[in-house]
Amino acid sequence: MPSDPTLLAFDTSAAHCAAALLRDGKVTTRVEEMGKGQAERLMPLLVEVLSEGGLGWADLDGIGVGVGPGNFTGIRISVAAARGLALGLGKPAIGVSTLEAQAHGVARPCRSVTDARRGMVYAQVFPGGVAEMVGADSLPDDLPLAGPLDGAALVTAIAELAARRLDAPEPRPAPLYIRGADAAPPSDPPPVILP
Repeated sequence: MPSDPTLLAFDTSAAHCAAALLRDGKVTTRVEEMGKGQAERLMPLLVEVLSEGGLGWADLDGIGVGVGPGNFTGIRISVAAARGLALGLGKPAIGVSTLEAQAHGVARPCRSVTDARRGMVYAQVFPGGVAEMVGADSLPDDLPLAGPLDGAALVTAIAELAARRLDAPEPRPAPLYIRGADAAPPSDPPPVILP
């Protein structure tokens, strides 16, 4: 892997569609705020970011993707896109959590925190902590807080962290779900299918 890799990173874990192109040690970002529609907008946005940088898919050394925690559907959109691109391009895809990205560049130890709604927050202590969901009013104040970041800062941190890990073998990106899905399959028995 080159010392200054070319990497495309993206995130749809919040109400945005965010992309970053890391090239020659510099990051350019595009962020579009949106509550829905990320699935339709993500790939065209990535093509635009590459085109503006004068690059094609084959010029990439890897993919970086935000894996959450955050919006359940948004996380699935980004992770599925990253895994598909990695497979199609034969390039590595590196997953980076929102909490890790928020703690990027912050003096350690620190606690990274992001809103989980309903009076809860997702939190993780760096270094060495585990991501968890806790009550916002029960969060200890023993460490400096990292986060939240706006879309551009978040996707920039995802790109920079993913680039650092391109040489190390990593598992395929997977969503970081801490809270269960709000929707559940119906508990009614399935219909009887007649022969």
